[in-house]
Amino acid sequence: MNIEKYRLIIERYLQILTIRYEIKREYLTLGIPVFIALMIVLMAIFTGHSFVTDETAAGDAVSDEDAARKAAYEALVAEMEAAEAAERGETVPAEEVEPEPEEEEPKDDLDHIMVFAILVAIIPYSIDSYFQKRLLAKREVAFSEFLYKLSELMRGGIDPVKGFINLSKTNLGAITDHARDAASSMVLGKSFDESMHRMSDSMKSRLIARYIDVVVQAAYTGGNVADLLFRTSEDMRSVIALQKEKEANLKQYIVIFYLAQGIIIMLTYILSTSLLPLIQGVGMEMLGGEGLSDIDFERGFFHMIILNALFGGLIIGQITEGEIKHGFKHSAVLITLSYIACVTLLLPAGAGGTYTINIISGDAQESFGGIPVQEPIVFNVTDMDGNPASNAFVKMSISPDGIITSSMTEEDGTVAVSPTPGSEEGTYIVTATVGESKGTATIIVKEIGD
Repeated sequence: MNIEKYRLIIERYLQILTIRYEIKREYLTLGIPVFIALMIVLMAIFTGHSFVTDETAAGDAVSDEDAARKAAYEALVAEMEAAEAAERGETVPAEEVEPEPEEEEPKDDLDHIMVFAILVAIIPYSIDSYFQKRLLAKREVAFSEFLYKLSELMRGGIDPVKGFINLSKTNLGAITDHARDAASSMVLGKSFDESMHRMSDSMKSRLIARYIDVVVQAAYTGGNVADLLFRTSEDMRSVIALQKEKEANLKQYIVIFYLAQGIIIMLTYILSTSLLPLIQGVGMEMLGGEGLSDIDFERGFFHMIILNALFGGLIIGQITEGEIKHGFKHSAVLITLSYIACVTLLLPAGAGGTYTINIISGDAQESFGGIPVQEPIVFNVTDMDGNPASNAFVKMSISPDGIITSSMTEEDGTVAVSPTPGSEEGTYIVTATVGESKGTATIIVKEIGD
């Protein structure tokens, strides 16, 4: 199979399509990926994926509390019936509990899907712009060397057109094909001016375009053109050197932005594991923040970090390379690293089945309103393999009201809490949350004197 033959055929048809329909490179590298990303998001929405909202979280909490209250009530009724039957000398047969149909869990991971969609949209364009910039830099260096060689030929008495045609037959590096196309147009009768500007348009470099104008003007005005081309070549090399020096000096800002993103992630991790548990626990009553424990700070931090990574990368491109489009590659890198850090630190594994939370002791104990329970409620947290989840952050909540403090698990995966239920009589639900896994315990509050 002649691979080179088919490669040339494909390139030829691509050139025909590009010329006929004026297809720009951005249509393929940016337009198509953005369309695919939009399709991914729309498909996710149509298949039931959504954001996590306070209403959704509150609805889940209410359903868990209702289920726990119902179970506690049914257990109490069954216990009373068994006691009455025992007094009469009867045996109460155990009731068969029909399993309730499993409800489909809500797919509240649309924010994760949108992160992947953003990466799908910007990665192809960022990779293409990176390689296009490298190719452009090579063309500018090769063109400065081309001007030097052309000046040397003209010193030998060769006119610019003939010298250009002779040089196009040699290897000119990144501009070889462009120079040969321009030389072919000169051979076919096109003017030196028209051929050079055609070469300028094909290379898409503003720096090369400026120096081509100088070359054309020098060729038509006459005089010592060879010396002028030599000085132009030296001047172009100086400009290229200054550009490289400028980019090298601005690279420190890239490091600063990357470090700043890392600092933001670490600060939010510290807030989520140290300060927020206090605010959402005892500190909530002290600060008058009723309902503060229902706010999903971790997911809010996650959104903030991803947005900061996206726009921070664009700012890097504008500052260091003068164009926002060159910042997409930094945005892609920052978003990827930030997402990995977030699902590792702020949203551990992001899945409800990652942990198992069981109640060890202290469940269904009786207490008085406004007084801490006598026996601590102890939960046991294990990972997917059944191993103790040590040093895992456990978010505690009590409803309908009361005071409770979130905490970290011990080395054996246990966490003990002594909540203070509200003053009203009834059943209170203590919920332990790790990631998106939950475990519940009940407290039965009696009136003083019962």
